Amino acid sequence: MVNQNKLAESVRTQQEVILKDWVAFQLAATSLRRDLMKESELRDQSREFLSLFAQALHGGSDIGDPSWKPVRDFLAQTARSRVAQGFTPSETAMFIFSLKQSLFDVIRTTVKDPKELVTDMWAATVLLDKLGLQIMELHQQNREEVIHRQQEELLELSTPVVQLFDNILALPLIGTLDSARTQIVMENLLQRIVETGAMIAIIDITGVPTVDTLVAQHLLKTVAAARLMGADCIISGIRPQIAQTIVHLGVDLSEVTTKATLADAFTIALQRTGASIMKSAVARPKE
Repeated sequence: MVNQNKLAESVRTQQEVILKDWVAFQLAATSLRRDLMKESELRDQSREFLSLFAQALHGGSDIGDPSWKPVRDFLAQTARSRVAQGFTPSETAMFIFSLKQSLFDVIRTTVKDPKELVTDMWAATVLLDKLGLQIMELHQQNREEVIHRQQEELLELSTPVVQLFDNILALPLIGTLDSARTQIVMENLLQRIVETGAMIAIIDITGVPTVDTLVAQHLLKTVAAARLMGADCIISGIRPQIAQTIVHLGVDLSEVTTKATLADAFTIALQRTGASIMKSAVARPKE
């Protein structure tokens, strides 16, 4: 196996040479994204990794050992920053894989025996491959977290609860209503009911393309949850096709008030709250 201490000392003493060759290799690579990272930032990251890499080598080649924790933390931080900058997983992994050439040059200058040279190069290859795969996995995990967070934000933006009038809320739904979105719909609606003390909540499904058994169940759950908070629900946007589908599926909406349009539902809501809207006379301009 490769002499870790010897390699660590070589990396430490020849760090500037390795850094120069490594950065030059990265700058010449076709995968370099100059639009995402400045050369100075790339050089600083490379320098920091080399320093941590040399220190960790003294503890052995198992990157799961405590001595490699600073390196693992650095990889995690680098993966997060490169995800935010817009790098792909392969571009991020090349940051580690590109170190092989410079590291092999160091091994060739310190190991003279051919068999030992082959063994040490293979061990160094395995080590860098592990680190490269780890930063790629970290990059992928961070990107998935970003995508998941963006999806949640989009779901929240796509389920706004609007106060139409005193004691009357409206929840216009657009797009598919699945289990995850239903949960957000419930939370947003119940929170607004608590904040406003609303008596009526209008759930408008004009923008929902299709209604199947699952969607109908989600709507009924939302209605039941709102009732537990003291607010009655009216479902508007029941088009002829949706009405036929609901009847065909045998979904029971008999206990829920349904209307064809949001305007019709708003009129019913006004009646139930004892409110009314009067048209004001508009003064005609004098001739």
